[in-house]
Amino acid sequence: MSPSLSVTVDAEELGFDADRLRRIDTHFDKYVADGKIPGYLITVAREGEIAHIGAGGYRDVAAQAPVTADTIWRIYSMTKPITSVALMTYFEEGRFQLTDPVEWYIPSFAKTRVYAGGAAHNPTTVPTTEPIRIWHLLSHTAGLTYGFTRLHPCDEIHRLADMEFAFRFDQTLEEACDRWAEMPLLYQPGTRWSYSVATDVCGRLCEIFGGKPLDEVLAERVLTPLKMHDTTFVCREEEQHRMAELYATLGDGFFQAGSMAKWGKVRPAGLSGGGGLVSTAADYHRFTTMLLRGGELDGARILGPRTLDYMAANHLPGGVDLREAEVDGFSESAYDGVGFGLGFAVTLNPLASKMIASHGNFYWGGMASTAFFVDPTEQLTVQFFTQLIPSTTYPIRPELSQLVYQAIIE
Repeated sequence: MSPSLSVTVDAEELGFDADRLRRIDTHFDKYVADGKIPGYLITVAREGEIAHIGAGGYRDVAAQAPVTADTIWRIYSMTKPITSVALMTYFEEGRFQLTDPVEWYIPSFAKTRVYAGGAAHNPTTVPTTEPIRIWHLLSHTAGLTYGFTRLHPCDEIHRLADMEFAFRFDQTLEEACDRWAEMPLLYQPGTRWSYSVATDVCGRLCEIFGGKPLDEVLAERVLTPLKMHDTTFVCREEEQHRMAELYATLGDGFFQAGSMAKWGKVRPAGLSGGGGLVSTAADYHRFTTMLLRGGELDGARILGPRTLDYMAANHLPGGVDLREAEVDGFSESAYDGVGFGLGFAVTLNPLASKMIASHGNFYWGGMASTAFFVDPTEQLTVQFFTQLIPSTTYPIRPELSQLVYQAIIE
């Protein structure tokens, strides 16, 4: 049975002002009324207890089907923390070192080179000065990229290979990794930061260490122990009526996203550890609560607390923030005062980020404007779900942060 979603403790008992929490709903209800998003679902929890649930609008506008507590959402890059956690369970078993070259496990990466100039059709490349290592993948410092960023000739190389959004629907993960290994890197591994397909390569490592497909690895290592039964790469046919429709925008209003909507409904040839999962608010609440509690929930120990603390530290070269480390100009995070760990963005300096948050707050989001954050200092977990591409359309994440923190009164 899948976990249910309900308020478990009165807001006041958890140090919130209930009236101030309702400002969150008022704010995003206006988003719906103004035709900016189709619908939304928000949860705010403290100490693992849900203090507030807000919902509005539709999961399917044409059918006038409202958002419900059990709505299933495409979480896209909110898949990345789950895959990163799964990979680190093998680290805890001594299966690899973070400094291991990826080519030891995926031999095609032994021939990877670095972009040095020229057009995408005929780039100049140079050898790597050191191999891509596993920690480079987890921290997005490997030099890999995404085709959809459209900011560098390396991005165009991905698009020329028909791999704009990670990899093709008919392409296996093994095939995709071998193809990425042939493409030039943006920079020498471990020297800069770029949002990328790196977590998909982490997913392939999970398959290699586990000896089974990624969906089985994630189920075994994370999803089943946490009772996240609605979180999967392909929503069961009998449950697809609960899935939210996928919408996109070019500025004003939104429209159904067409062929991209098949992701989550039809099994692709390869499973994307960087963006392939669908989930519910109840399921993802269990995942974020596990993170808040140092790797354990309801007796299921996924990671050790010191491993999780290490993952939520800043691993960018030289300890800099994303503003100094980024190279391609795209992120689903702010740049100033924000670092990146092994699977999450990490708040280093709330003053620099101009977002109310605690030092050590860690978070991420997804392409369809979903988001979550975990604040160990305030013992806070927050989730936001909608289905609007791209995630950069509206400043939902900073607005969500300021609306949640203003409601905390003790």
